[in-house]
Amino acid sequence: MDKNYNHKDSETKIYTEWENSGVFTPLAGDDVAKTGRKTFTIIMPPPNANDPLHVGHAMFVTIEDIFVRFHRMKGEAVLWLPGTDHAGIETQFVFEKKLTKRGKSRFDFDRETLYQMIWDYVHENSGVAIDQMKRLGASADWSRYKFTLDPEIVKEVKKNFFKLHEEGLVYRSVKLVNYCTKCGTAYSELEVDHEDKEDKLYMIRYGQIVVATTRPETMLGDVAVAVNPEDLRYKHLIGQKVILPLVGREIPIVGDSMVDMEFGTGAVKITPAHDNNDWEVAVRQGWNMDEIVRDHQIIGTNGKMTKNAGKYEGLSVAEAREKVASDLGEALLETKPYLHSVGTCYRCHRAIEPLPMKQFFVKVKTLADKALAALDSGETVILGSGHDKILRHWLTNLRDWNISRQIVWGIRMPVWYKTQNDDYVVSETSPGDGWVQETDTFDTWFSSGQWPVVTLETGKPGDFEAFYPTTVMETAYDILPFWVMRMMMLGIYMTGKSPFKTVYLHGLVRDEQGRKMSKSIGNVINPLELVEKYGADSLRMALVMSTTAGQDSNTGENKVRGMRNFANKIWNAGRYVQDLKTSITQELKAGNNERDDDFRMKIQEVRQELTRLLEENRVGLAAEYVYNEFWHWFCDVQIEENKQGKISDEVLKDGFKSFLVMLHPFVPFVTEAVWKEVYSNQKLLISEKW
Repeated sequence: MDKNYNHKDSETKIYTEWENSGVFTPLAGDDVAKTGRKTFTIIMPPPNANDPLHVGHAMFVTIEDIFVRFHRMKGEAVLWLPGTDHAGIETQFVFEKKLTKRGKSRFDFDRETLYQMIWDYVHENSGVAIDQMKRLGASADWSRYKFTLDPEIVKEVKKNFFKLHEEGLVYRSVKLVNYCTKCGTAYSELEVDHEDKEDKLYMIRYGQIVVATTRPETMLGDVAVAVNPEDLRYKHLIGQKVILPLVGREIPIVGDSMVDMEFGTGAVKITPAHDNNDWEVAVRQGWNMDEIVRDHQIIGTNGKMTKNAGKYEGLSVAEAREKVASDLGEALLETKPYLHSVGTCYRCHRAIEPLPMKQFFVKVKTLADKALAALDSGETVILGSGHDKILRHWLTNLRDWNISRQIVWGIRMPVWYKTQNDDYVVSETSPGDGWVQETDTFDTWFSSGQWPVVTLETGKPGDFEAFYPTTVMETAYDILPFWVMRMMMLGIYMTGKSPFKTVYLHGLVRDEQGRKMSKSIGNVINPLELVEKYGADSLRMALVMSTTAGQDSNTGENKVRGMRNFANKIWNAGRYVQDLKTSITQELKAGNNERDDDFRMKIQEVRQELTRLLEENRVGLAAEYVYNEFWHWFCDVQIEENKQGKISDEVLKDGFKSFLVMLHPFVPFVTEAVWKEVYSNQKLLISEKW
């Protein structure tokens, strides 16, 4: 063996050997059923098809690869199904930034041209994520690779939309939606970030009552003033009317328990077309919502004031706020600083506007209740402290899900409208002449929420029957409500079974000082640069060592550099064992040395404990355990004992062989490289039995 381990010389060659051996690919589902083998299945969280991997991706690749290598070595039929995501608004947002640099915008192209341009852009870069996952050692079944816009995937997604519609779980209605005027699309409530922002609280006199608001510009669309019916200050005013300042329109004072008596003056303006709470007040009051939208929507999808805003038409929201505040004169009694939570777009971070739009919604109550039942029964278990409660909270309080997106890049909704008519039909193809197709696409999470089902249904014969429900869903905790919740709701709806038995949530990867990684701070880790510098095994161990499900962890270059020492330790131990006189290929004999039996017992104990930790999905603790036992017990103590003749060569060599097997899921490249050197006449280590 060479004096030093060189990851650059071996990793690519070893990965090619693994791939060519066929070990990544289990039998087709039909064949697995015949063998009766236990299955272990992970459906990969699909990264953006055209983006390079970030450190969070490296984390999920590492954890999942550890699981699948362990279960594969245990002799189970292991399927790790890989895929990539078209990533809807995220991809279109990035592409539009590229257009801006060329002096263009999405509005310069018709729908078909823009879609094709994005398609070409994605497919030019689509191999990036796959190649980088391979560099990290991902032993996924690439023969089963899926893309969220594959024709067979699209067909299944539409089929399930048809089913939801036929069973009355999809409806089209005018509702307030979270709209980003920059990205030009609506979002569900899950895709809205909330940021604390210091604004002003305006106290405005409406006749005999003073209201408090952070948005004076929307008063142009007010239809009422509301007070809490239990508030003794205002109880006697309910039913009376006031004159809306600047507009001169008469509006009523109504009672509604939504009003917080402690906020501001205890009286609030009601603007149903631009506030979710106000919309619900209007519904409870029984007002005509069509009229409210027609006559009192004063902000448009372009972020400008509409004709309903009168002389303020065409102003931006910020401009209108300043102008209205100025024009109020003596009616504006005072302003004071006010810290509150503001909804912002998760992509561009612009303030979200609640706007009334006709959209498609999924009724979530029945779907959410079934997901809750799966948690209650233990059909699905969430690993990650406190996140089970978070998921239950979302499932309990979820509003109907807006699945329409006003973007080009995605699965176009199979909905058709009769020209000059609001009636629609849901169909794969046009019903006939005079019908036009909906221009909206499905929310990305609507298609990816079906991912475990549609990937297996479109796989090899019998895959769905053999591998569904899947064993583990491993992903970051920050997409628990975005993705995991929706997979549970839709998976149970489509199949009657929760799509996975265990959800393993890894935390965010922070820098070595515990700070969130940020380009502005300059502490972002490029995982592939570290792989090039220190080897994939070093990055893998640095990422998972001592981690706990659901909790953030710290990783930086120093930690990765330190783990390169571990790879070198394995290599050097291999060099020592290779030089021992006794060949492992000879029949092993019971050694007569005084500590051989103790050594064998310890190896068995280590194997049993490591097996227990991995079967309990305690991957961080397992990595720490096997690291310490190999370095501090085997290398620091047992090799020295062998040098003193207290442990026989053949027993030490057999123990080293056991450690290579146990270390392989964590550091697959260096263990395979050492295995090839020390046990060159045997099959690949990846195929060894646990």
